[in-house]
Amino acid sequence: MFSSPAYAQAADSAQMSDPTGGFGLIIIMVAVFWFLIIRPQNKKMKEHREMVNNVSRGDNVVTAGGLIGKVTKVKDDNEVEVELADGVRVRVVKSTLSDVRSKSEPAKTSEKKEEKK
Repeated sequence: MFSSPAYAQAADSAQMSDPTGGFGLIIIMVAVFWFLIIRPQNKKMKEHREMVNNVSRGDNVVTAGGLIGKVTKVKDDNEVEVELADGVRVRVVKSTLSDVRSKSEPAKTSEKKEEKK
């Protein structure tokens, strides 16, 4: 009538028997995720863990809740005492520290005080 019959073409046997094409694409996607997402996140976590473990007395810190204070005492491996205001001290779990703003400086010797006089 108005149209001619359409027949399906025979599939190429080489394309049907190669399952590694899809598998190679998955490997490439995993590699991209590893280098763009997972690896930088692991590096950031390691730096944060190192920063928290090296916190010492006199450091100005920011907690996860946004409180800014000065470390007055490192109690044990897991806790620090932070002074938020004069006479207001709280115990904070080290892992909740989000930033160490300024590291403490070593105490000045008495020789420098005598030079100023």
